[in-house]
Amino acid sequence: MNHFLDIHSTPADELHKIIAQAGAMKQARLGRPKGALDDAQPLAGHMVALIFEKPSTRTRVSFDVGVRQMGGQTMVLSGKDMQLGHGETIADTARVLSRYVDLIMIRTFDETVLTEMAEYATVPVINGLTDRTHPCQIMADILTYEEHRGSIKGKKVVWAGDGNNVCASFLHAAGQFGFDLTFTGPAQLDPEDEFVGLARQQGSTITIERDPVKAVQGADLIVADTWVSMHDSQSSKERRHNMLRSYQVNDALMAHAKPDALFMHCLPAHREEEVTSSVMDGPQSVIFDEAENRLHAQKAVMRWCLGV
Repeated sequence: MNHFLDIHSTPADELHKIIAQAGAMKQARLGRPKGALDDAQPLAGHMVALIFEKPSTRTRVSFDVGVRQMGGQTMVLSGKDMQLGHGETIADTARVLSRYVDLIMIRTFDETVLTEMAEYATVPVINGLTDRTHPCQIMADILTYEEHRGSIKGKKVVWAGDGNNVCASFLHAAGQFGFDLTFTGPAQLDPEDEFVGLARQQGSTITIERDPVKAVQGADLIVADTWVSMHDSQSSKERRHNMLRSYQVNDALMAHAKPDALFMHCLPAHREEEVTSSVMDGPQSVIFDEAENRLHAQKAVMRWCLGV
């Protein structure tokens, strides 16, 4: 049984297979209506539970649509529906759900909810996001980079801003896909030492550079994410803006990267905060390809989990 919990816990050769299948499935859908079923319907007869303790737009829609395109059915459950770990233990919820469905995707806050769900479920579990990592997003990002520029191996990726959960999964991917990553942001928001260490152990060069101009020199890809969460207080938002203002991705910063460098953002973005509209809507931006590729990458992840 294959869980998809984190990029570093999935074998590198399997990750490459998932990316290749995602690209093939995307190509096979070219010119077809968006709502059409795939010619191959590998999830026909399968029921997938989509659990959202944390709100979502892209994750919910892309997983739901992906299951339906592959001929399966979804059951969407919110944290209020489930009361995970409150009225019933996570372990018992996992055991019960496994009697009803073939696959579980969970988007949650605490990483231990995900790991306990996977420990006790008897069907595959997919990490749709936790406060520590976001592996499905990075699978879409790798797919996006490689369809525009070829293999990401040996390339320089720069993360600008907050060393958050998406940054963590980029560090996991650096080791597995063989690219280097430079983090530029304030020291208070550095990525976890554990994630940096894992990438370095696998041979990737991981650099912390406080000067964003120096950081992006020679970059093949620059990535940003929101500076604040919807759950942050107003005072917290102001503090983070003050810390991060000098790390905004704008035209002046992009000019110091390689001329053909790409820009990515997992969305939703706060325009004119972490990134300017001129970059988001400019020729180097692939943010909407990236958003679409959540669908294709996750379809391939689900097929890998189920072995279909």
